Amino acid sequence: MKKNTVAKELKKNDFRVAIFGSARIKKNDSAYRHVYNIAKEIGRHRFDIVTGGGPGLMEAANIGHNDGDQKNHSDNIGLPILLPWTQIEKKNKHLELEKYFHKFSVRLDHFVALSNIMIVMPGGIGTTLELFYCWQLVQVHHVRPIPIIVFGKMWEDLIKWVKKYQLKTGLVSPIDMSYVRIAHTEKEAISMILGTYKKFRKHHQDNHKYLTAK
Repeated sequence: MKKNTVAKELKKNDFRVAIFGSARIKKNDSAYRHVYNIAKEIGRHRFDIVTGGGPGLMEAANIGHNDGDQKNHSDNIGLPILLPWTQIEKKNKHLELEKYFHKFSVRLDHFVALSNIMIVMPGGIGTTLELFYCWQLVQVHHVRPIPIIVFGKMWEDLIKWVKKYQLKTGLVSPIDMSYVRIAHTEKEAISMILGTYKKFRKHHQDNHKYLTAK
């Protein structure tokens, strides 16, 4: 465990990728393999990763990140939740930084504050909440326009539903749909992450030039 804290991480300008996904999915599921492979690439590029810190796809992400960045150049961050029927959601053993939460809303606010891009993998009610909570924060400009990437057919079908029943009836706007993109393959997801990092890096380089010029 690193001596740094999540509070200190919030003050840093490191590039971070959040991965959301089910705690129930096991190692023999294809989604587990996809998450591991994507997270391994994130680690290989020395980007920080942020997960819920629990089992299932969260653990796959944290393991993959560690395997991709074996020299520990980046941070592996977990945000576990305290649940009423257990003392704590069973956290995985692969975290370097962690912070516990009693409320989902506060936890999600930390996800948003920490992350530069979000990857939404297959999941249940909790993962769906994470998708729509972050989507709305971006929609109403409560946060910067963080790219939200959904991976897997279940989300493709959900986006089709949103377009059919909400976009066509004017309940959401075309620009709202632009905040969420679909990745069909690991390669597409990684390409989107690298594209976002390129913009992130350019933004900070431009800001540095501006401050230096002053």
